[in-house]
Amino acid sequence: MNTTVLTDRTTAPAAPATPGLRGLFWLVFRQSRLLLRTSGALLVLAVAGLLWIHFTSRDIVDDLERTGCWSPDSWNNRSCWNLVQPIDRPVFWYSEVLQPAVTLVPLWIGVFVGAPLLAQEYERGTIRLIRAQSVGPVRWLAVRLGVPVVTVLALSGVIATLMTWVWWTDIVHGPAAFDPPFQAFTYPVLGLAPIAWSLFALVLGVLVGQLVRRTVPAMFLTGALVAIAHGLVIWARPSFYPAVDRVAAVGVPQPTNAWSLGRGIILPDGTRVSTDNCLFSSSGSPGCDGAVASWARYHPADHLVPIQLVEAGILLTLTLLLLVVVFRRIRA
Repeated sequence: MNTTVLTDRTTAPAAPATPGLRGLFWLVFRQSRLLLRTSGALLVLAVAGLLWIHFTSRDIVDDLERTGCWSPDSWNNRSCWNLVQPIDRPVFWYSEVLQPAVTLVPLWIGVFVGAPLLAQEYERGTIRLIRAQSVGPVRWLAVRLGVPVVTVLALSGVIATLMTWVWWTDIVHGPAAFDPPFQAFTYPVLGLAPIAWSLFALVLGVLVGQLVRRTVPAMFLTGALVAIAHGLVIWARPSFYPAVDRVAAVGVPQPTNAWSLGRGIILPDGTRVSTDNCLFSSSGSPGCDGAVASWARYHPADHLVPIQLVEAGILLTLTLLLLVVVFRRIRA
């Protein structure tokens, strides 16, 4: 026998080490590749769109300031109107495209990220392999949830920061846009709202998938529950912070960008009547004649931050409670 072809195993070169993460972390990273790629693509599109809106708006504003056309009183001038009209395009993309899209991000996260996370493991039967491994179920779940949680935090955090920045610098303080912070598609994209809702929807979807153990039903149920939760919070949101109750002369308007919770007139006997039942016109109800003052109940724009802090606190508390249930059930 030709012994020259034999090699000593002790002197054979070792296989090259696999770069990057090891063991469980590497497995979870590979399982999350689709999420990472999709989130990265969404983030790039959102950042590119918001930067385009900002710099386009800045160029228009610079032209208006340079030519003395900043004031709305000057827009009757044809040349000034031609300069301010292009602002409609970035405002449209921000308010009519990006705002609805970002509002739906938590729903997308709950349905397509949270719900399948454990539901697929139960549906395929791979969850039974966990107990046969050296890694315990709690540690496995912690790592399995870690990558989606960090990804969702990064995605929602960056988008929320840029959406708030563009809204504050280019929309609210822009020359021709009107976008109060409490509108249906404005509030969910500002401040802490996208982050808190995204984390809540993610963990809610994980728990639903763990309970239902079938992917498609878990996705539909998660979507319904996120929508119901959103409706309940919208209903309760006015009470998250004390509203302003103002009495003024008849016809005095409420502050700009305020969230109106009700308004009307006060009759000579002190009775308050809502504008839904009594119009300020000669054709109004005879019982509303002789108003001595008007009343309004509203949240001014500076209530946005405290209301969002209360809402985020509620959502994050619910998220932690849902996480506790998920981890307790994984041990069973």
